[in-house]
Order: sequence, then structure tokens, then C-alpha cells
Amino acid sequence: MDGIDGRVPPSAREITTGQANRVWSVEGSMPYILKYYGDPSRAANEVAALRLLTSHRAPCPQLLAASRGSSTPSWTAQAALHAKPVPIDRFLADLAEPLAAIHRIPGTHFGRLAGARQHHSWTDYLHDRLRMYAAAAPALRAVAGRLHQEVDASDNAIQPVLLHHDLQPGHLLCGPAGSRLLVDWELAIFGDHRSDLARLAVRLDLDDPTPVLALASRADATAEGRLHLYWRIHLLADAALSTDRVIRERAAGRLPGSNVT
Repeated sequence: MDGIDGRVPPSAREITTGQANRVWSVEGSMPYILKYYGDPSRAANEVAALRLLTSHRAPCPQLLAASRGSSTPSWTAQAALHAKPVPIDRFLADLAEPLAAIHRIPGTHFGRLAGARQHHSWTDYLHDRLRMYAAAAPALRAVAGRLHQEVDASDNAIQPVLLHHDLQPGHLLCGPAGSRLLVDWELAIFGDHRSDLARLAVRLDLDDPTPVLALASRADATAEGRLHLYWRIHLLADAALSTDRVIRERAAGRLPGSNVT
């Protein structure tokens, strides 16, 4: 869009809350949110996700502009939203409708939309993630090995759909007219919709992920077992990769057989 070139205007107000990115609110005739990414692949993924969501008229911010090529830093400009985070006591109930709309968007592969390797099967994607976690935390290799076995034992004939994959309070907003939309799409992937629910259970710090099954748009006899498997995989991700020691230790403590502190 004309006038947006990725530079931070002098009047911009920084509203950064994450560790890897920097975010500014820019006022003017067309207010927008300017986001700088610590990882260019995440920028590419968010751009691809927002474009896909917009093509399906799904509940997401409008992408106004983005960096191209090897531009440093990678950035996006997204339309400013006159919306507030949904209160935690309404979060699960209000999430159901927008999440169902998102999970209806099909994919043609598994994994990230852009900026990372794409996989032919959900099993391949899960094994790749487990290998990454084990490499990052050698003390958790035994846990990862058991999860590899569980993945192989599961029926993973999954049709890929779009997942937000970072669902948590603060990412669901309520607009002035009561509309609900989701923000922060840099971790979006194509995969099994129950993986989104398992990730949410980890972000809600639940001791048991079963309550989030109420959000499942398609329930079957395998749903609970899959949810618990994906929940343990997401716990392993936090235990292996989180930069926050409290989160890392809490996740490891919930993994059977983990003795990492």
C-alpha cells in the first residue's frame, strides 16, 4: 500500500509484548500495526496465512503491506483493529465460531504455509518436529522416542486444514459490533485440527486437555486419544524450546518419564 515502506514513523508507539518481534501502532489516515520479525520464515508464514484467510473471508486482520525479498528486518503492516481481547471467562465459548471457520479451510500439504519445509503426510510432519525437540534437548530423547512410537501407532490419514497453532488468551479479539477475530498468525500450519486444541490446552496451562474437546467441530472415537498425544508433543516443544525456565520446567513436569529441571 502506498506510503507504507516498513520504516518506523517518528510518531509510532511501540506496543511490543513478545520476545522475538517488535510491534508498533502507527496512527494516521490509515492506522496500522507494524510488525518486525526476528525470524524471516515466520514473517513469510504470517503473510501467506493472512492472504489465505482473506481469500476465505475468515476472521483475521487485513494485510496492508509486507517486506519483499531479503529485506531486513522482515516486516508486515496490518490494519489497526478497534477491538479488545476477549475476557478469559468467555474465551472458550467465543472461540468456537471463528475457530470452526478457520478449520474449514483446506490445505494441500502439512506444515507451515511458507518459509519452511512442507510435508506429504501428517506423520512425517510430527516425526520431523519430534526430531527437532530431541536435538534441542538431549535429556528428553527418551520422551521423544516414546512419542515417535505413538505417532507410528496412530491412524494418521489426516486431511490437512488450516490451524492457528498459537491459540491463547489475547489472540482472540472482540470488535465493536461483537465480531470475533484471531490475530498473530506467524505459527500457522496445515494439519490435524485437534493439534490446535492441544496447543490451546498447553497455553491455558491445563493439567488435562480433555475440556478443550468441546471446541472440536468434528468428533469421533479417536478424538480424545489424538488430543492427548498432540498435547504431549506440544508439552515436549515447550520443555525443549521455551526460553522461559518456568514454562520449560512446568512442561517437562507434565511429561511422563521426564526428569528435566
